[in-house]
Amino acid sequence: MPAMVVVWPAWQRVLHWLLAAAVITALITFRGGVLHEAAGYAALVVAVLRIVLGFAGPRDARFGAFVRGPRATLTHAGALFRGRAARHVNHTPLGGWMIVTLLALSAVGGGAGALYVTDRFWGVDWVIALHGYACWPLVALVPLHVAGVVHASVTQRENLVRAMLDGKKRAD
Repeated sequence: MPAMVVVWPAWQRVLHWLLAAAVITALITFRGGVLHEAAGYAALVVAVLRIVLGFAGPRDARFGAFVRGPRATLTHAGALFRGRAARHVNHTPLGGWMIVTLLALSAVGGGAGALYVTDRFWGVDWVIALHGYACWPLVALVPLHVAGVVHASVTQRENLVRAMLDGKKRAD
């Protein structure tokens, strides 16, 4: 049995699954209502907390631990499309940017939604437009994220869903 390392601590996995549940619930209930609003608030809180921890949290959870620059990301993308992508114990360069994008859209969408239900911003066009511009891309990005997880799981021969449940991956 290969040596295993803890990659994602429990708090990070809990935030991941809470955000996933909140975003999916908000997307399913997109017409509004109490459940949609509750899911939106939850997504906002979780996304903002994760963003803060991405800058000021434990070293391995910081964005600097897995978000790479354009050159490294494009090199990884090219290798991925050629079927030669290197394995990463933490997130891949493309995965890192997907995380940043999902967190940003969730925070902006949840924030705009929270503003929209206040007296001051009720019916304000730019607020509801911002909510839509942030949230509707999630309809495409969430399945793309899941496809990336499945692809990486198959090509790297490791179950990333299990790793996001127990926090462990094979050591390098």
